[in-house]
Amino acid sequence: MTKREKLIKQIMAEAAADGEPVTKEEAEEMADMELKATADAVTTEKERKKVERKPREPKAEKVEIIQKIQNFILTNLDESATIINVQREIGFTVNGKLYSIQLIQHRPKKEG
Repeated sequence: MTKREKLIKQIMAEAAADGEPVTKEEAEEMADMELKATADAVTTEKERKKVERKPREPKAEKVEIIQKIQNFILTNLDESATIINVQREIGFTVNGKLYSIQLIQHRPKKEG
């Protein structure tokens, strides 16, 4: 039995218990409307969560580390160094080969 069929039987039973029986066609229409409203609500909730995401502020410590790595590469390797992501990744070339370094801050281990 599908979700729709279960909902139709439930609507008909509730209406009969209230003393206002409905036809099967009316119950089908009510079930379809309820299923559509539920589907729309789920979509809207997902969209709302995506919209409410706040942009992250760059962490000063990570930006400083990336800049220091860039300065080191430029002064010691005589090669080009490009910051790909201001607080995560730097790319550079050595002898015509492209390299990149990713900076990852690890969370402290949980005690327990």
